[in-house]
Amino acid sequence: MTGPELLGNLGQLLGAKIKARTEFRGETTFSIDASDLREVARLCRDDFSFDYLIDITSIDNFGEDPRFAIVYELYSLTLAVHLRLKLTVAEEIGAVDTVSDIWPSANWHEREIYDMMGIRFNNHPDLRRILMWDGYPYFPLRKEFPVEGLPSDMPDVAFSASAPLEGGPFVTRPSTATAKDREPRARRPEVRE
Repeated sequence: MTGPELLGNLGQLLGAKIKARTEFRGETTFSIDASDLREVARLCRDDFSFDYLIDITSIDNFGEDPRFAIVYELYSLTLAVHLRLKLTVAEEIGAVDTVSDIWPSANWHEREIYDMMGIRFNNHPDLRRILMWDGYPYFPLRKEFPVEGLPSDMPDVAFSASAPLEGGPFVTRPSTATAKDREPRARRPEVRE
């Protein structure tokens, strides 16, 4: 079976597990229930050759219910075909089962999602923060987290105060100038020749 044939038949093969199918720019997305994730993931890996987990991402749909979405990017190295699995997680539940035992590369992706969004992964072997320090009380990629950040009670950590919003070395201005001339350091007098 070829990759396009597999994608064409996959919806029928997975049956009622697929809640919706979306085709966009030659990419296939299946929406599934969070409760079916492990079963669908195992089938995709074992029966349908999706042996490579490219990425896992999370989306904060602040103000909607369910609030969060998790997207799994799968690839079959043997068939050269891409598949996306998407599921939603309600804020009050805030957890989904891990797939780190199915695809070991999921370990770090799940830890990052937990650290940045606060979504927990049930039965994860080492679910702890990966970017922020232990005890950090916020989840920085949630939409209610302010862009300027929040003050920290850890004095030895860099950037413990809120960041200023009046601009900085990485803020550019829209213009028709070249990239070199739009570069913020080019506007500082001490840098100019």
